[in-house]
Amino acid sequence: MNEAASQQWSTRQLERQISLLYYERLLASRKQAPVRKEAVAKLTKLEPEQFIRHPYVLEFLDLKDYPALRESVIEQAIIDNLQGFLLELGKGFSFVARQKRVRFEEEDFYVDLVFYNYLLKCFVLIDLKVGKLTHQDIGQMDSYVRVFDTHARPEGDNPTIGLILCSKKNEAIAKYSVLSEGKRIFAAKYSQYLPTVAELQREIERERRLIDATRTKREDR
Repeated sequence: MNEAASQQWSTRQLERQISLLYYERLLASRKQAPVRKEAVAKLTKLEPEQFIRHPYVLEFLDLKDYPALRESVIEQAIIDNLQGFLLELGKGFSFVARQKRVRFEEEDFYVDLVFYNYLLKCFVLIDLKVGKLTHQDIGQMDSYVRVFDTHARPEGDNPTIGLILCSKKNEAIAKYSVLSEGKRIFAAKYSQYLPTVAELQREIERERRLIDATRTKREDR
């Protein structure tokens, strides 16, 4: 806790240090300076997953009482509250386009929202989804990213990131798909309101189990 506070780690950075057994290595080492130096060097490199939150809280859109909610309604609400959405996305994001058309072999693809992250130096494509995540959603985003990379990514930029924002994340599908690779396509749940204390406690316990499972896998290797 003291190390995370003094080093101002993000949640992702803290999870990474836990998975790398940083705390245990620091205690076991007689010379702690090299261990700290190595940890700082590894966290200096920016990884896409450090910029992806879970969940995103979209309470500022004021959609919780909206009947028959559709993706187009969420998209319009985001455009109407763009400043709040940029703040929720996090560091380095700037808005580029909505319903961005990408043409490939006489077929048009339309991406809900396109952002650019100047820290990662890449475009971020966002697809909005009401309901559970499906294999079709992942396949569609994979196609968007590939087409965008081929026809719209400027030379010198890093590969495009795809983010599916869904109201219900399907962990089974996330595990057995390209999402499990954790490279350039991500899925995150969005919430239309701030969670209650009980919901926060359940989420913390769920994240703790995932971290413990990841650390166990690394130790087994």
